[in-house]
Amino acid sequence: MAGGDTERVFIGTFTSAGGPGIVAAHRDPGSGALTATGVVRSVPNPSYLAVRGTVLYAVSETVAGAVAAYSIDPPVPQPFGEPVRVHGDEPTHLSLTRRHLLTANYGSGSVSVLPLTAEGLPGPPSSVLRHVGSGPDPNRQTSAHAHQVVPDPTGRWVLCVDLGTDSVRVCALDEHTGELRAHGATGLPPGTGPRHLAFHPSGEHAYVLGELRSTVTVCRWDADAGVLRPVGETPLCPDGPDAPVQPSAPVVSPDGRYLWAAVRGTDTVAVLALDASGDRAELVTAVPCGGHWPRDLVLDPPGRRLYAANERSGEVTWFDLDTATGVPEPAGSLPVAAASCVAFG
Repeated sequence: MAGGDTERVFIGTFTSAGGPGIVAAHRDPGSGALTATGVVRSVPNPSYLAVRGTVLYAVSETVAGAVAAYSIDPPVPQPFGEPVRVHGDEPTHLSLTRRHLLTANYGSGSVSVLPLTAEGLPGPPSSVLRHVGSGPDPNRQTSAHAHQVVPDPTGRWVLCVDLGTDSVRVCALDEHTGELRAHGATGLPPGTGPRHLAFHPSGEHAYVLGELRSTVTVCRWDADAGVLRPVGETPLCPDGPDAPVQPSAPVVSPDGRYLWAAVRGTDTVAVLALDASGDRAELVTAVPCGGHWPRDLVLDPPGRRLYAANERSGEVTWFDLDTATGVPEPAGSLPVAAASCVAFG
């Protein structure tokens, strides 16, 4: 929180596409409006961000993949020393466990585990787990491409979504040694190209978004056994799963009634209704994202608004949510060149 009437927000960008770096902003909790307050230019391509306490974390999505940590106590974040190499290429995503930072390294098809100090600062990797495999797409699936890595809601498991191998890998992380061990894998239909998943608030389902095949795969999650099991699939476009689009980011509502998905190509936010069991997702409608190529879609902490990072048109747009229908209503935008990610502090 930055003062009594504003909240901190951080926006990642692709500097290789003209982005300024990490944009710091204030958010008005009443209107949801964003106001830029400064820029951090310390690493190239800080395309994905996460915040814990007073520390901001950013990947550097480059061949020499790295992560950087920043103090958000000052009005503009200040780096804690030099970036740390992740021993993987092109990290596209990061997440946090109790004692570690995890990165999904798209270029090398691997997941890195970096131990955190008591102050929350990352050290050199304690473990790097490389995926092996391929898929049928000759342009995008010639090898493994880890795109997202997240702990499950219980904290017992780590799930990695691999676009190149049409799979979600389940791993066990030893929080004491930092060793990441393969536990199992869930295969999806060939050519799905899974990109990101989002858990249901009950923790009993996960929804896996395909980038190459425009679908959301509904899966049941057994946290006791560490097993993810597909139970259904829903197209994200009226034209069906083979529509020439690239879905990017799924979000589930806090009450478990809706799933929203950013869809690049149509430049929309798809609205899906989830049934009470969590087993079924039905496409209800889609609304314009307010820009071009929505790379990220995030729910604000109160669960009242969605924020979309529109990479190619260069802005972050926000939407008020109709609690009765789940349909987003456009509410404003902030120009940010090559916007790729939104994180709340």
